[in-house]
Amino acid sequence: MKLVSRPLSGSLQTTKPSDLSPLIQRIYAGRGVNSTDELQFNLNQLLPISSLANVEQAAELLAASLQQQEQLLIVGDFDADGATATALAHRALCLMGAKHVDYLVPNRFEYGYGLTPEIVKEAQRFSPDLIITVDNGISSLEGVAAARQAGIKVLVTDHHLPAKTLPDANVIVNPNLRDDDFPSKSLAGVGVIFYVMLALKRHLQEQDYFTQQKIQPPNLLTLLDLVALGTVADVVPLDANNRILVEQGLRRVRVGQCCAGITALFEIAGGNASRAVATDFGFTCGPRLNAAGRLADMSLGIECLLTDSITEAREIASTLNDMNKERRAIETSMKNEAMRELEQLDLCSVDNLPAVYCLYNESWHQGVVGILASRIKEMFNRPVIAFAPGENEGEIKGSARSIKGIHMRDLLDEVASQNPELLSKFGGHAMAAGLSLESSKFNEFQQAVNLIAERYNEDDTFLETHFTDGELAAEDFTLETAEILRSAAPWGQHFPAPVFDGRFIIQNRTVLKETHLKLVLQPVLANEPIPVLPVQAIVFNIDPTLWAEVGEEIHLLYRFDVNEYKGFLSPQLVIEKLLA
Repeated sequence: MKLVSRPLSGSLQTTKPSDLSPLIQRIYAGRGVNSTDELQFNLNQLLPISSLANVEQAAELLAASLQQQEQLLIVGDFDADGATATALAHRALCLMGAKHVDYLVPNRFEYGYGLTPEIVKEAQRFSPDLIITVDNGISSLEGVAAARQAGIKVLVTDHHLPAKTLPDANVIVNPNLRDDDFPSKSLAGVGVIFYVMLALKRHLQEQDYFTQQKIQPPNLLTLLDLVALGTVADVVPLDANNRILVEQGLRRVRVGQCCAGITALFEIAGGNASRAVATDFGFTCGPRLNAAGRLADMSLGIECLLTDSITEAREIASTLNDMNKERRAIETSMKNEAMRELEQLDLCSVDNLPAVYCLYNESWHQGVVGILASRIKEMFNRPVIAFAPGENEGEIKGSARSIKGIHMRDLLDEVASQNPELLSKFGGHAMAAGLSLESSKFNEFQQAVNLIAERYNEDDTFLETHFTDGELAAEDFTLETAEILRSAAPWGQHFPAPVFDGRFIIQNRTVLKETHLKLVLQPVLANEPIPVLPVQAIVFNIDPTLWAEVGEEIHLLYRFDVNEYKGFLSPQLVIEKLLA
């Protein structure tokens, strides 16, 4: 393990330097922020709608369908990004006068991912004139072909990386298309469909459509709560454009201008929507929505986001919360099984760590293997691919999670190229991917993927590296500083929340629920004339027996956050790693 001070990649230019403390200026500089203008998160700073390739053609296709009141069918994905994208498309189209809009989300256990020929057959019961895919479709060559053959137009909106061959859709909107110069390649699926709907509204206004239809032009910015939730939950990089989308959505949530479903999800989780930050989406709303797609049918999550009745939203949110509890129990059981298997194979020792962990158990739940892969990856800093039985006899489905330095989709592409009959299908991103293969080929795949992954192995590829924003000074251990750090920006993937390191003496320790520790710590600060009061701290999901006792000095990596309990706010260290 290596601890690295975050490099100061920016030089923050401020009109009023006194407005920002040296600590905050240092944190922004460490994330490449060069001007306070980048911290305004104004909507006029968003990348222009027209800069997204094919968005105008998509608007023309949709406008023609609206003019003729055609049957529209949205085909979504079974994760939180797919759910928010489906809800946003449905709400936007209805606001713009569509009278025949339905949605369909593939049940992952019956149909798998994307617009498959089987889903097209299922879709025909809606008699669609136009299918709109959201957060999927870029790899659906056979499904799009089946739809076109059936006389159904197809608009693909997606953000996943395309293969060499594209589906023969009427229009494809995807910022990752090879000929698309859109600067933000990190738009989530919900972000892509939001841009499409903005383009559609502008196109309809130019046609004087709203006046002709006697419809008030809708304010699509009211849908930014959905954009923010889906963007954070999908863990896409929070580049400048995504930070604006997320912050604008959060502002709506904080003042109660969000959909009933998001309000209900905050309530059931015990969260405070009026103080919402990006991580609340990631830990509060996202997991509960995803539980529906993992264990049952994401339609339940979509209905939560579509209803305008807070009573109905609360009922659905309660069901989603119960599903999430069940998901956590399944995940814990699977993780324990995985660790026992790794120990039996002697794959937990440093000398025997493979380049890629490949795990399969015929009793595992297909909807939870992605979370399992993430947990094992975090423990060993190795790419992990966890498999569970698929829908078809003899098929297994894998969910992959990777680390920096190993591009998972490219890795799978190389495996497929060198072993043409090995993978049934695959797709995804640099850090996450999905794949299918015959169970009888598991060992062959395991050998093939590790052989190729070893070529990626540089001296520090598998070295666990933690970045730190340094130490907090005595005057920084305050509630005011914790509040500023919490809300200074929408923190997330590739724009991480501030993390500090420092030494502390344990004054008190209490074990919570067998796997958490609540601590009272005395900061150890050299050459500090200002006395520092003890500070509260918490660490989750650890073995308390491996931790130091009262009176011992420890070196920690931590976030400095705000703890809210029964309306009382206090500063708190959220410990990420015990360094020594």
